Amino acid sequence: MSLSSHGQHLIAGDWTRTAETFLSEPARGAARAFSVGTPELVDRAVQAAEEAFWSYGWSSRAERAAFLNAIADEIEARGAQITEIGCAETGLPAARLEGERGRTTGQLRLFAGHILKGEYLDRRHDAALPERSPLPRPDLRMMQRPIGPVAVFGASNFPLAFSTAGGDTAAALAAGCPVVVKGHGAHPGTSEVVAEAIHAAIAKCGLPKGVFSLVQGGNRSVGEALVQHPLIRAVGFTGSLTGGRALFDLCAGRPDPIPFFGELGSVNPMFLLPEAMAARGVDLGRGWAGSLSLGAGQFCTNPGIAVVIAGPEADAFAEAARAGLSETGAQVMLTTGIAAAYAAGAQAMATQPGVQDLLSATCNPREAKPFLYRVATQDWLGNHALSEEVFGPLGLIVVVRDAAEMVAVARSFVGQLTATLQMDAGDTALARRLLPVLERKAGRVLVNGFPTGVEVCDAMVHGGPYPASTNFGATSVGTLSIRRFLRPVCYQNMPESLLPEDLG
Repeated sequence: MSLSSHGQHLIAGDWTRTAETFLSEPARGAARAFSVGTPELVDRAVQAAEEAFWSYGWSSRAERAAFLNAIADEIEARGAQITEIGCAETGLPAARLEGERGRTTGQLRLFAGHILKGEYLDRRHDAALPERSPLPRPDLRMMQRPIGPVAVFGASNFPLAFSTAGGDTAAALAAGCPVVVKGHGAHPGTSEVVAEAIHAAIAKCGLPKGVFSLVQGGNRSVGEALVQHPLIRAVGFTGSLTGGRALFDLCAGRPDPIPFFGELGSVNPMFLLPEAMAARGVDLGRGWAGSLSLGAGQFCTNPGIAVVIAGPEADAFAEAARAGLSETGAQVMLTTGIAAAYAAGAQAMATQPGVQDLLSATCNPREAKPFLYRVATQDWLGNHALSEEVFGPLGLIVVVRDAAEMVAVARSFVGQLTATLQMDAGDTALARRLLPVLERKAGRVLVNGFPTGVEVCDAMVHGGPYPASTNFGATSVGTLSIRRFLRPVCYQNMPESLLPEDLG
C-alpha cells in the first residue's frame, strides 16, 4: 500500500486519520494499524455525497460509463498489490483473488455497457390527446432516476466482488448515486487499495470528490449512523442474518424509512431425484463434497443440504460425499471469528435430535475441516435449527422415504438464494412437482450443477425470499441490480427545454 494513505479513511477525496486505531488480523504476516471510523466521519462522508449528487445524479450515461471503466482500469493497474495484501489478510489463494478481481472489473465494465444502452431507464411516453372526450389527456413521459446517496457494507467473504468496488457500489454508481462504503474489518488493507483506485478514477474523470468515500472499522455505532443518516436513500448489505436484520430494522424504523437490500443467509438445498441417483449417485456425492469444501465453504451459495430418498443409492451417495470430504485438509478461514462460529455451528448441529455424525473433525483456530451429518424426515420437520446456515464446509443429508416426503421437505424451507435439482429424464414428473415449490423458495433454481458459481450477467438473480434477502424483488448480482437504486419519475406536460437529456 502507498505509505501516504496507509491506515486511513477516504472521506470525499481526503485521506483522513482518527485518533483511535484497530489492528488487522491477517492470515499471515504482520498486523497493521488502521484508523477507526466514527459517526462524525460518516456524517462528513454522507454530506459530501449529498452535495456530489446534485451534479453526479444529473451526469450523462457516457460520463458515468467512462467513470466505471476508469475504476476497472485503476483496479487492474494495482492488481499485484491487491492480490498480495488480499491473500495476506484473508488467507484466500492468489488464484481465487485474481479471479475475483476479474469478476470485479468485469461487472464494472458490464454496468458501463448496460447504462450506455439505456434500456434500464424503462422510458415510456403517452402523447397528449387534447381532443379526447370527455377529458383531454396530458403529455406524460416516465423514466427511472437515481435515488441519491447509497450506503454499502463490505462483505467478509468477497473482499473485492462484494466489497469496496463490488456489485452494490458498481450498480449505485452506474445509476447515478454517490456511495459511502463501510469497509469490512476482515480486509481493511484490500479495501484501502481499491479505494485508492476509485479515488484515482474520480480525479481522472473530473468528478466531484464526494461521489465515493470509505469509512474503515468502528463499532456498531458507525454502521448505525450510516443507515440512519437522513441523507442516505438506500443500503446494500451482504453479511450475517443477525447483523443484517438489526440494520434492516433501523432502516424501517427511521422517520423516513428507506430500502435495505440485504443478503443475509442461505443453505441452498439440493434435491437428488431417483433416476439421477441410480445413474450417477457416487459421482454426485463426490461433486457435492467438492462444492461444499470449495473455498472452505465460505460462499453464500454453498449447497449445505442434500435431500435424498432412502435406499442403497442414498447410502452410496453419502459414502462418496464422506470419502471426498475426508480427503479435504484444514483450510484457512477468513477470520478467527468466522472459524469460531463455524466450529460452534458444527457442534450445535451434532447435538440436534436424530442427527447422525458421518464425519467430524477438530479445528484449529482460523481453520476449518469438513463436517457431514445425516437426519431423517421426521427429525428434520419442525426443527428449524437444522435449516440454519453454518458458514463453512458443513453438509447435512436429509433422508426422506418417498417423493411425497421430498416435496414436504421442500415446502419446509424458508427463503433461499438457490435450489438445485439433480435429475435425469426419468425424473421429470417428480421435478415438475418440486419446481413450483422451489421457485417460490429461491431466487435461482438450477438443474444438474452446483450453485457455487454465480455468473455476472443480465439474467442472473442473486437474492430470494427472506431470510435469503430482505427484498424478494431484487438481486445483488447482474444488471437488474441497478433497479435497487432507481425510482420512476413521471413528467407531465414538460417543455422539451426542461426534460432530462435521456427523455429529450
